[in-house]
Amino acid sequence: MKYPKPNQFKDAAAFRAHLQAIAADLDLDDTLLGSDGPLGKGAVVAGRTVENRFAVQPMEGWDGTTGGRPSDKTLRRWRNFGLSGAGLLWGGEAFAVAPPGRANPNQLCHFDEASTEATLARLREALDDGRRQAGLSADGIVSGLQLTHSGRWSRPDASGRAPRVPCRHPLLDRRVGIDDDASILSDGELEAIAERFVTVARLAGESGFDFVDVKCCHGYLLHELLAAHCRPGRYGGDLAGRSRLALAIIDAIGVAAPGLAVVVRLSLHDLLPHRRGEDGRGEVERIAGDGPYRHAFGLDPENPQRVDLEEPFALVAQLREHGVEMVNVTLGSPYYCPHIQRPATYPPSDGYDPPEDPLAGVAAHLLATRRLKAKFPDLTVVGSGYSYLQEWLPHVAQHEVGKGHVDFVGLGRSMLSYPDLPRDVLAGEASARKKVCRTFSDCTTGPRNGFESGCYPLDPYYKEMPAASSIKALRPRRGGNR
Repeated sequence: MKYPKPNQFKDAAAFRAHLQAIAADLDLDDTLLGSDGPLGKGAVVAGRTVENRFAVQPMEGWDGTTGGRPSDKTLRRWRNFGLSGAGLLWGGEAFAVAPPGRANPNQLCHFDEASTEATLARLREALDDGRRQAGLSADGIVSGLQLTHSGRWSRPDASGRAPRVPCRHPLLDRRVGIDDDASILSDGELEAIAERFVTVARLAGESGFDFVDVKCCHGYLLHELLAAHCRPGRYGGDLAGRSRLALAIIDAIGVAAPGLAVVVRLSLHDLLPHRRGEDGRGEVERIAGDGPYRHAFGLDPENPQRVDLEEPFALVAQLREHGVEMVNVTLGSPYYCPHIQRPATYPPSDGYDPPEDPLAGVAAHLLATRRLKAKFPDLTVVGSGYSYLQEWLPHVAQHEVGKGHVDFVGLGRSMLSYPDLPRDVLAGEASARKKVCRTFSDCTTGPRNGFESGCYPLDPYYKEMPAASSIKALRPRRGGNR
């Protein structure tokens, strides 16, 4: 099917009509107000004042060293984060707390305290350099580090996948080569991983980061643990068991690093795994047999195509009780439902054409974020899913912040092609159309095939690399959404 791309709408009224045909409650502002508008307002986060309402989302560049250190490409990306002018750096990089938990062999990682201290110092230096190059104060950004263990999706070295899981999954096991219980983490192994979270959090605080993110999203370990209904023992079963490890990590960080804020990026609800259908479009992967679907978080077990936020809201209430004051909302996983987690016109090489207008994925993010903010009005909320909006991103972002539906607008892929977007918006300048992310997905196709992540179509730095032509050749045959 052909879906109109956002840049095909030449005025706000036309785009509004299309947006509201998908989700009637959504809207955008016709006129951007720059730094005088909602996006330019300050806010207090982690005890410090944030200059504006833009946040840089965490991402992995697959461009560190096998020893877990940053490369020149990693540092360039962090300088760009500083150059962006965004007031909040949410994680910047997904930092693995242990080598077996890396999502790729070149992910930044904690091996020992000395190397981690050196790595974090270099990241902060690059961030500060970018701020200074943009004529901005190095103290004008509130920064955090995202802590992660990839669990099922671990690929720590060149030998390939090495999944470690909280429990078996009837659909996802075969995607990572699990055919017995050997990959299941014991309670003791989970607790050892928790200790690594605490150690890296302490080092982040000592390195000058304002907060750490205990990552509970995208199918990685702590997110999958939230769906471990079938795991026996203290870390499975009911929500108290499934959330026990994450809450214990948060509490232990509070003891080990007093004064360091702890936040959570949360997949507020999951989606049934999808696969590429015969027509190239994504389709739900079916599970054999009857009975409740006990393998997701935020879905109705009796009708798993229906979102049920009762448990996610109960979890957020628990997070608030444990001192978490900020949550970053995302949905699903890039590994098995990328069309909602990362709405895009074009799929990566291992993906599928969107089964719905990608704008529906954006709408799902915006509406879920609105529901969370309405339920917890005193919670600071960062929203996701904005990149696909393209030229209309700042118009929708300004509306959502201005109406109080979200506190910060998170920018992920769009930062790779257009890192200075926040500065341009706040300065009242028109978007640089040649830099706007068009969701070609080369930043994902690259890593899926052993290359580094970057915007090969639009960023001249990556466009001139030999890998650019290789990645272009790896793009899947485009289906009907051209």
